[in-house]
Amino acid sequence: MYSSLNIYNQQITQAPTTVVSPNSAYQRMAVFWDLIADLKEGTYKIRSEHRKYLPQLEREVDDSYDRRLSRSTVVPYLQRIEKMLSGMLVRKPVRLDDCSDLVREQLFDVDLEGNDLNIWLYQTARTVISFGHCGVLVDAPKEGEKTRPYWVTYKPSDILGFRSEVIEGVRQLTQIRLLERVVEPDGPYGEKTVTQVRVLERGRYEIHRKDEKKGEYKLFEEGEMSLKDKIPFAVAYSNRVGMYESRSPLYDIAELNLKHYQIQSDLDNILHISSVPLLAVFGYPNADEITTGPSEAISLPPESRMEYISPSGDSYDSQFKRLDDIKDQINTLSLAAVLGQKLVGESAEAKQIDRSQNDSTMMVVAQQMQDLIDNCLKFHSEYLNEPNAGSSFVNRDFVSARLSPQEIQALLQLYTTGTITQETLLTQLSSGEILGDDFDVEEEIENTQNGGLIETEEPETPAPVAEPAEEPASDQEE
Repeated sequence: MYSSLNIYNQQITQAPTTVVSPNSAYQRMAVFWDLIADLKEGTYKIRSEHRKYLPQLEREVDDSYDRRLSRSTVVPYLQRIEKMLSGMLVRKPVRLDDCSDLVREQLFDVDLEGNDLNIWLYQTARTVISFGHCGVLVDAPKEGEKTRPYWVTYKPSDILGFRSEVIEGVRQLTQIRLLERVVEPDGPYGEKTVTQVRVLERGRYEIHRKDEKKGEYKLFEEGEMSLKDKIPFAVAYSNRVGMYESRSPLYDIAELNLKHYQIQSDLDNILHISSVPLLAVFGYPNADEITTGPSEAISLPPESRMEYISPSGDSYDSQFKRLDDIKDQINTLSLAAVLGQKLVGESAEAKQIDRSQNDSTMMVVAQQMQDLIDNCLKFHSEYLNEPNAGSSFVNRDFVSARLSPQEIQALLQLYTTGTITQETLLTQLSSGEILGDDFDVEEEIENTQNGGLIETEEPETPAPVAEPAEEPASDQEE
């Protein structure tokens, strides 16, 4: 197994013809990745970038700036929203239909890292939502070994370039270059990280590894792929711009998160400085001779005076209000990702009524992740020679729709009075999260009759037991 390589903040200087050179789509997207990736890592990463994210004020000396930087913290709005939106997809487990037992069993460890399909979906969706898209390679051991496919996720920063052609009227992938980092043993106890580029083509692959001494990539391994007529690589988007090109739907939130960090840093610094009142002396030329303390006494000429000066609390109101405004903007943008732009300004009742959510980012992500899983199931089944790949369904009920006790009672009254049918009752209870996710309305109706009474079979009448025949009287009576 291997993990993706973070190459944010690296300036690629290789010639365009090298295997590690990014294509034009990569370069257009890369400018948006730094801020998002750094905010995801939190306060430590933002602080380590120093003046990149926290500008130094005019006339602020380096020591003062360093102290201000050490006190500045990032409120993890971006992280929270990313986790919240991804968690909505797995609020209900992924439903699989017509999957073979073998495939179902292997999906309990879909990536060979101990993650089942739902955990894998959550982690992959975080990448899609944060950076705009991600790719998944369905890989398998070489021929001659026991086939065990597994799914490997790649960030957009790992997809260096691709080529495609129209084959049989459909645009298909013919080449893709993937940046990888492989951790290998080094000596009895150590380990080393090797950077490599995996080049996939239809029916074959190449692996180019970096020579750390020369800094060049050389061919390390090549061979044939088990699937000869395709590249087992699928992609999912949250905000598609082009083929393997996207923009993060959270970038505006990232910019606001950074602005909140900068304003809060300025405000905290001002509060820190002004927390101790400043002693001012008026009309006394030798003010530098004055010392203050609990046991000190000061004598001033009659025309002199001294007082403590502290800023008014009203001077901070504008900055506090600015922080609240930014927080509201972040909440509005995150809500729009779920409900869609047209519902953000509507009442709670209107949002509850309109549950289609057709224009929301999350509806797009849900459909894209479902298509991604379906494509990966096809590749997975082909490796195993399974005839039926099956299909999946990813949750789209992002907001809890659980019925209240009053609503349940109203449905029961409608049913008992004959206003609604048993099918309508069960459907409403199922959609209202009263019944289990595995509850099948049609199957339940088939097993019931007479308005919901469980169908019973007449018990079989036991056969009469024959009474034993009377024993003949003995010929000799006692």
